Amino acid sequence: MRDTYIENKDLDKALGEYLEYVCPMPSEKISATDSVGRITSEAIYANVCDPVYNASAMDGIAVNSETTLSASELTPLTLNEGEYEYVNTGGAINPPFDSVIMIEDVIKNGESISIVSPSRPWQHIRCIGETVVATEMVIPSGRKIRAIDLGAILASGNPEVRVFKKPRVMIIPTGNEMVEKVEDLKKGALMESNSRVFAAMVEEFGGIPFRHEIVKDDEVLLEDALKEAAENYDAVIINAGSSAGTKDFTSRIIAKLGNVITHGLAIKPGKPTILGTINNKQVIGVPGYPVSAYIVMEKVVREVISKMTGINAPSRMTAEAVLTKRVVSSFKNEEYIRVAMGFVNGKLMATPLSRGAAQTMSMVKADGIVTLDRYTEGIEAGETVQVELYRSLDEIKKNLVIVGSHDVVIDVISDKMPVSSAHVGSMGGILALKSGSCHVAPIHLLDEETGIYNVKYVREFFTEKMALIKGLGRTQGIAVPKGNPKNIDSVKQLKGGKVSFANRQNGAGTRILFDFLLKKADISPEEVVGYDKEYTTHLAVASAVKNGAADCGMLVSSAASILDLDFIKVGEESYDFLVKADMLVDDRIKKFIEVLKSSDFKKQVEKIGGYTFNGIGEVTIIND
Repeated sequence: MRDTYIENKDLDKALGEYLEYVCPMPSEKISATDSVGRITSEAIYANVCDPVYNASAMDGIAVNSETTLSASELTPLTLNEGEYEYVNTGGAINPPFDSVIMIEDVIKNGESISIVSPSRPWQHIRCIGETVVATEMVIPSGRKIRAIDLGAILASGNPEVRVFKKPRVMIIPTGNEMVEKVEDLKKGALMESNSRVFAAMVEEFGGIPFRHEIVKDDEVLLEDALKEAAENYDAVIINAGSSAGTKDFTSRIIAKLGNVITHGLAIKPGKPTILGTINNKQVIGVPGYPVSAYIVMEKVVREVISKMTGINAPSRMTAEAVLTKRVVSSFKNEEYIRVAMGFVNGKLMATPLSRGAAQTMSMVKADGIVTLDRYTEGIEAGETVQVELYRSLDEIKKNLVIVGSHDVVIDVISDKMPVSSAHVGSMGGILALKSGSCHVAPIHLLDEETGIYNVKYVREFFTEKMALIKGLGRTQGIAVPKGNPKNIDSVKQLKGGKVSFANRQNGAGTRILFDFLLKKADISPEEVVGYDKEYTTHLAVASAVKNGAADCGMLVSSAASILDLDFIKVGEESYDFLVKADMLVDDRIKKFIEVLKSSDFKKQVEKIGGYTFNGIGEVTIIND
């Protein structure tokens, strides 16, 4: 039996309706010393004054201010025993004394003391109730208790406070293909990690996470797990099984045991979300793809737990940025576009990352998210967008923005300095640099006539002075499965459609080289099976070949080596870094060149294999 979506409902509407079913947690009384981070369920009032007595605010002497009126520098006033009393900070001030003179202003003359200025009434004294007056409100209800609040709570005579209980949230991972341990990974098995992410997020939101063992795709087992969870926990998150496949039972089971409020949100990723209740407990079906799951946790589960704990969910900081690449809307869903960010020429730039719901690394690398409204056709490059920040602007300001051809060495560089990167191919990098969207464009573009890399294209696209930073020598070639089962030795085998190919995206240097080789071999793109299926990185091509999605693919030797593929060499190339010449004085570019030239960088890249380092970091000025 196959379930279908009930609705394609706007997120705000669906969430508003669902939150009507959510009740705040009951309260509990806990020790004040354990209350930091908890939410007050009622206001906290002072039981006592702070201080409860008139206390000295300084080390010094307590005096009666009236007896000091005649003191001056010309006529110092001598005080005898009984006319003053030594007092330490926090010491009680008792009648007839009503003032404190700092010890630094007291002149000792043998057995007597003298002062050279009069003292004012209540000088340097903390009066009763100066900090807190008994019956005064110390902390309002619905407040998250901070460390600084704890001092006031204790000083006001509250050894215990009443707070909302933390909701106990059961997380149920599902799926026949899911495994717990690395050693259990094999074809048809995937590592279950979503539930661990959910647990960390639930704790961050203010709940107490509990994790169920993986439930197989069995309707009876899933029903039993949901029934038990709804009886014993305050909320339930069930991961995967929320879509419309033949093994997606979640919606049907929730409807059987309770109510489905909404199944299907008009968001992307995250569409097949289920919002339901069982035993008046919130049960949320979260999609299985990692990015979808994360978005639903952020946009839905955070709000639910916030209402349960009695506090409004904190909003992330936002900033305006210039979008560097056009994004197109499906016109059906509100979409969340992950972006890499950085400041270029004083402007905050946002470069879209991979949009797939399974693209976990796009969330890891994202500096923020742009929301694409459901009813817009898209956003053009150069438009200003509002970005929900996942990192602070101070962090983002440090980023060196690298946009262009992909190579795993960019990850090595990002381990040495703050980098924001996007893989759009060599031509995409050149256009990004030309439009002022990045600092560095990695490129490897072959001039078919001369066999020289990159220089021709720099002169073709730029008239201003440019700097080409010498990068790495790489070996391009064709990756095939171990043992080369189809005996592929060149692109010639692609003719006639007998073998399939994993292609790079249009504008990538590897794609340009591949097209050149096809032309030389008199093979039309239409003859190549898989030509129109594009991969944005060398590792993605390698993975496609490794996993049988393609018989072969063109990439650099390092990517083939990482995934243990056989490799047929095609030729050597130069993978260089293009910057505007006036950026050479920028500290980020200086650091970048320093990293390239460092022995540590070379050691790490040598471990990957497949690179040469001749002249690395040297700068050639073009259009001088």
